[in-house]
Amino acid sequence: MATGLGGAMPASAWATPRAATQPPATVVQPFDMADVTLGDSPFLHAQKMTEAYLMRLQPDRLLANFRTNAGLKPKAPVYGGWESEAQWADINCHGHTLGHYLSACALAYRATKDKRYRQRIDYIANELAACQKASGSGLICAFPKGPALVAAHLRGEPITGVPWYTLHKVYAGLRDAALLADSEPSRAVLIRLADWGVVATRPLSDDQFEKMLETEYGGMNEIYADLYFMTGNADYRRLAERFSQKAVMNPLVQGRDYLDGMHANTQIPKIIGFQRVFEANGDAKYHDAAAFFWRTVAHTRAFATGGHGDNEHFFAMADFDKHVFSAKGSETCCQHNMLKLTRALFLRDPRAEYADYYERTLYNGILASQDPDSGMATYFQGARPGYMKLYHTPEDSFWCCTGTGMENHVKYRDSIYFHDDRALYVNLFIPSTVTWADKGAVLTQATSFPEAANTRFRWQLRQPTELTLKLRHPKWSPTATLLVNGAEVSRSDNPGSYAELTRTWKTGDTVELRLVMQPAAESAPAAPEIVAFTYGPLVLAGALGREGLAPGADIIVSERKYGEYNDTPFQAPTLSGEPDALASKIRATGKPLEFTIPAADGQPVRLVPYHRIAHERYATYWKLA
Repeated sequence: MATGLGGAMPASAWATPRAATQPPATVVQPFDMADVTLGDSPFLHAQKMTEAYLMRLQPDRLLANFRTNAGLKPKAPVYGGWESEAQWADINCHGHTLGHYLSACALAYRATKDKRYRQRIDYIANELAACQKASGSGLICAFPKGPALVAAHLRGEPITGVPWYTLHKVYAGLRDAALLADSEPSRAVLIRLADWGVVATRPLSDDQFEKMLETEYGGMNEIYADLYFMTGNADYRRLAERFSQKAVMNPLVQGRDYLDGMHANTQIPKIIGFQRVFEANGDAKYHDAAAFFWRTVAHTRAFATGGHGDNEHFFAMADFDKHVFSAKGSETCCQHNMLKLTRALFLRDPRAEYADYYERTLYNGILASQDPDSGMATYFQGARPGYMKLYHTPEDSFWCCTGTGMENHVKYRDSIYFHDDRALYVNLFIPSTVTWADKGAVLTQATSFPEAANTRFRWQLRQPTELTLKLRHPKWSPTATLLVNGAEVSRSDNPGSYAELTRTWKTGDTVELRLVMQPAAESAPAAPEIVAFTYGPLVLAGALGREGLAPGADIIVSERKYGEYNDTPFQAPTLSGEPDALASKIRATGKPLEFTIPAADGQPVRLVPYHRIAHERYATYWKLA
């Protein structure tokens, strides 16, 4: 039974006084992350960088404010940035990092089975249990006014900050620890926190509850739906429904795109929750809202990279030219959450278009967000020509995107492969091996993709077995050719679909998928003169060097100053011509995934995949002369 997080739910996660409730069967199932291994690739490198960062962080420093609020003496000084500094006190996000850290450690444990992650998880959970005992409450929080802030919010009084958003990260971290790391201490703390939430919100009328939800609340509806599946407690399902903001859901159910001006990452987690609530109560309107939102954002509001928004907000696409070159575009948290939503929808409706979007955003949003040298992550990934990626500090930033960044790079293996009763879906072309225990099958994928537009698979089976292999034929490839044991067996001319092979496979059988990658130009309908260039799923960025940049200038503390850092005058090259004609002039240099394109003055501009850009100026969009 899948958790929706990429791992199988451990049997002990069901140990509860109430009977657990099975969610309705999905069309496809994810493989347990423990059954997928990564081969050498940029994804494995990114995972290892994040693993090292997780091990450097000190749990007692993350726990400091939780202990303070419970009347206990901290065991270590609190971290800086959003966790303690006065500059950020108004957002009341203190403690959110601990939740993300628990999730990241749980994902890392599931992926690697390194017991050190489980030890840290249980240590944190036991410390949080001590906080609950000392305070005499199930509530655990780290923001300065503690329970008083939550109480004021519940009473409908004006507050600053986002207490439910912050608490959601703690709930989610404990959930992931219970389900992915089989941590009983985490589960006990989570259930006590969950029961506190039921009691604390019960007095609110529906109108009062809806008013409270005007303040960002993260994915509290998703959490309580998950708790319902974990325990069978109907109180949790009811609270999941109450945490689903009707003012947001109802227009989406009606097919109305009213997102202009809305804070993007306030909405996406609650939309993920809509889909999860649908799975809990079967009410189709929750799913309809989630699916329409996804189509609206992925199809009409997304940049070429898969990101969206300016300064954290959706904007009218008629004003694309006024927003595309902002330094504050494509908040990384939004990409993280859009991929969670994409994956949830794919499980119910396994269409290639979901996987196509997932791949595009995974390369150009998630993989691109990490500094390959330090493991730190971006907040925005804007397209101001000549700007650069800016990364958080190890101990003095702790943005929301620091937290999701901890999770992003330890869960790459959760969406490469899926299966139903008879078929194995291959969605991503990443060196890896998947074990399908029920079928006695192991499939190994060997590839240098995207450096080469092909990938190769080899079967190992307990006995000859009839299975269907469904290989994604990406939208970006005009054709897909399939070879079995070296001989061509089929050819697909239907991009954005799955090419299927049904055979009785035996150990040693090989399959090769050959695709076609070629340069292309992309633009928004409202601004056809502003283009990005792609190569397969990759956005090609102009690599513009380090002129005027001091060493370390891309490691920053305050995400609020994006656009101000490294703001020395810089003139990016100018491109001129028709978009498709320019794309046809892109030439390979002979180095892997390196190209040139002629500027208006005839000089070549170097193009490389955006995910490889680090520590230098870049351009992903160009306004053609």
